[in-house]
Amino acid sequence: MASGEAASTAKAKYLQIADDLAAQIRSGALGPGAAVPSETELMERYGVASGTVRKAVAELRTTQLIETHHGRGSFVRSRPPVQRKSSDRFRRAHRLAGKAAYLAEAEQSGGTPSVNVLFVGAVDAPAEIAERLGIPAGTKVLARKRRYFRDGTPTEEATSYLPWDVVKDIPEMFAENPGGGGIYARLEEHGYALAEFTETVRARLATKPETAALAVSPGSPVIHLVRDATTSAGRVVEVCDTVMAADQFVLDYRFAARD
Repeated sequence: MASGEAASTAKAKYLQIADDLAAQIRSGALGPGAAVPSETELMERYGVASGTVRKAVAELRTTQLIETHHGRGSFVRSRPPVQRKSSDRFRRAHRLAGKAAYLAEAEQSGGTPSVNVLFVGAVDAPAEIAERLGIPAGTKVLARKRRYFRDGTPTEEATSYLPWDVVKDIPEMFAENPGGGGIYARLEEHGYALAEFTETVRARLATKPETAALAVSPGSPVIHLVRDATTSAGRVVEVCDTVMAADQFVLDYRFAARD
C-alpha cells in the first residue's frame, strides 16, 4: 500500500472511532461525566495501535464532547465551556458591581468558580512584557499570578504585570484578594481610568509545566492570550499573560463595522 493510501486509511480509522464514541455520547449510552473507555480497551475493541486511539480521543476533545484530566483519563463533558465574551467582560458596570470577569463568566456557564493566588510580588519585567508596558526590560514591576478553576478543574493560569510606580501606593494590589471588581476597579479608584483593552490571541500546544498546571494531557492545545489595559491618557497600566485550556473556553468577540 502506498504511503498516501496508508495515511488515508489511518485517518479514516481514527475518525471512525471518534464517530462511534460521539454517537454513544449523543445517544446517552455514555452520559455526562462518564469515563471514556481506556486506551487499552479501545485498542482491543477496534484492533488499532495506541497512536490511532489517541488521535480519536483528541478529535473528541476538539469537538468539546470530552475532557481529559491528567492522570485520571477522559470523561464526557458534563458542562458547556465558559463563554468568554470580550465585548462584555470588561464593562465598567461589572467592576462597580464588584464582579470579577472570570468568576461571573464561570457562574453563567453553570460551574462553580474559584481562584488560587500563586504569587504576588516584585519581579523584573520580561522583555515582551516590558515592551508592552513601555519600560526597559528588567524594570521592577508587580506580578500577580493566579490559577482559575471551575468545579475544581483548573481552566486557566494568568499573570498580571503592573508598573511599580502605578501600584506602589495602592496597598490592595499587594493583597491576595484586591477587593470587589478586582485590580481594574482599584486602578480606576486611583485615577487610572481604563479606556481600551487590546488582546493578542494564539493557539499552541501546552508546555510541560502548563500540562501539569492545567491538568491536561501532553500535546493538548491551549489558548495563549496577552492583554494590554490602556488608560484614557494612553498609558498601558497592566499586561495580563494568560494560558487557557482550549477545550474549556469559547472566545466570543464583537467588532464594529468601519469604513
